[in-house]
Amino acid sequence: DAEIGPGSVLWPGAVVRERCVLGAGCVLHINVAIGADGFGYRPSLDGQSIVKIPQIGNVVVGNGVEIGANSCVDRGKFSSTRIGDLVKIDNLCQIGHNCDIGSGTVIASSTAIAGSVTIGMFCQIGGCVAIVDHATIGNQVNIGGGSGVIGDIADGQTVLGYPAGP
Repeated sequence: DAEIGPGSVLWPGAVVRERCVLGAGCVLHINVAIGADGFGYRPSLDGQSIVKIPQIGNVVVGNGVEIGANSCVDRGKFSSTRIGDLVKIDNLCQIGHNCDIGSGTVIASSTAIAGSVTIGMFCQIGGCVAIVDHATIGNQVNIGGGSGVIGDIADGQTVLGYPAGP
């Protein structure tokens, strides 16, 4: 039940799982995973083990998106993980469940975005950036390489460091 838009190219090993939607003119490089389970677990009722929480959402990828080799976009827990039009994601990136990445955003290699992060439009995210879960990143934000984002960032800001600051 996956949908793949016209003109999209999936290189060897790329996977688009059930109920996920890939827009037109997208490129998924080798071993990209669209719709893998998100990292959802809870303690068992007796507190003696860990129980997996089913991830029943999907991923919706816009038009003209390119995702680099060995990157993963996790499906939403109950709803959709969304990647906007013209987003460019480099190799070895992790996009957690329920994220929403705005159009025209560029994400460099080895970036890890935890679950439920919202990223605005036309952001630039450097390599090896880590973004904590539930953060909201505004529009046209620049995050320097190697930064650790531990909270929200307003529109138009440029941040760098660990923790990321102006």
